[in-house]
Amino acid sequence: MGKEEGVKDTPVSNSRPTNQCRSLLPMRVLQVFLMLVVSALGISVVSMHMIKYLKIQTLAPPTLVSTCDEITTLESFIKPPASVWHSMNDSELLWRASMEPRRYDYPFKRVPKIAFMFLTKGPLPFAPLWERFFKGHEGFYSIYIHTLPDYKSDFSSSSVFYMRQIPSQPVAWGEMSMCEAERRLLANALLDISNEWFVLLSEACIPLRSFDFIYNYVSKSRYSFMGSADEDGPYGRGRYSYAMGPEVQLSQWRKGSQWFEINRELALYIVEDIIYYRKFKEFCRPPCYVDEHYFPTMLSIRYSHLLAKRTLTWTDWSKGGPHPTTFGKSVITEMFLKVIQEGQSCLYNDQKSQVCYLFARKFDPSALEPLLKLSQKVLGF
Repeated sequence: MGKEEGVKDTPVSNSRPTNQCRSLLPMRVLQVFLMLVVSALGISVVSMHMIKYLKIQTLAPPTLVSTCDEITTLESFIKPPASVWHSMNDSELLWRASMEPRRYDYPFKRVPKIAFMFLTKGPLPFAPLWERFFKGHEGFYSIYIHTLPDYKSDFSSSSVFYMRQIPSQPVAWGEMSMCEAERRLLANALLDISNEWFVLLSEACIPLRSFDFIYNYVSKSRYSFMGSADEDGPYGRGRYSYAMGPEVQLSQWRKGSQWFEINRELALYIVEDIIYYRKFKEFCRPPCYVDEHYFPTMLSIRYSHLLAKRTLTWTDWSKGGPHPTTFGKSVITEMFLKVIQEGQSCLYNDQKSQVCYLFARKFDPSALEPLLKLSQKVLGF
């Protein structure tokens, strides 16, 4: 009986740990599974925080990258945009416009053009005169118009101004928004690689000479036409703030007309500028009028040897005040225009000249009719 009980007891004692192991096995599997789930969740949370912290973004392939089905040609780089309208903001536009080939032996026939940039509030009252001026000179000019954002032009499809309005922002007289509009015009014009010279005009400006005359005058000049005077008194050095230093010293402070003509090299320098822009935006506020000091000063610091230090746009400031004289219909005569054309003295390519101005302002819309009557005889077109 003892042996039988002993044999009988052995299986019983062995079966207990076996059943216990079987019961523990699912628990261990469950524990391992839960640990894996918790680890995965932890890694996911950490990854999301890292992505947010480092601002890692998944970028879609840019549209500029060619696919297998596209063929990149030289024409795709040199052909001007089909439309001046685009969806770029100012930062994107200035960045894009600052791109420039480093080689100037162009592998194609480049015809240099003049970019006529109109900074306006809305309509162009002298559009019929300008249409006559541009006629027959296609391929030698381009046009860009900056208006107030809510203005919609109504030029016909046959007009040289049709669809030449660029994306714009509000502009306040005498504030940095004025220079920002000018940089916006320059940047849009720089997108056309054939634009070599850039003329800033207003809706109250008129041409004083024929297109051929102006093209030759500008293209043959060794200098760009930006006013840049070291002027004493409250309206010159008196507007300087010592907070402009060390980038701009008092001895470097310059003043000039808002209306300019510059070449492509200087236009690029203006749109790529960050340092002077920040200084002038913060420390040149009315009664410091930034449009009279920003470009003249920054260009004079680096490119003084390339400046004629005068403007090509005639303006009458003889009556004083913050705004020039406006001329209406009653004063537009042949003699009046000839005095503006030739009654001056200046330097052109370091030689004395009586042809100092190619454009004039400020004209009231009523002056259009007599100007059209005299344009062929006096203005040459």
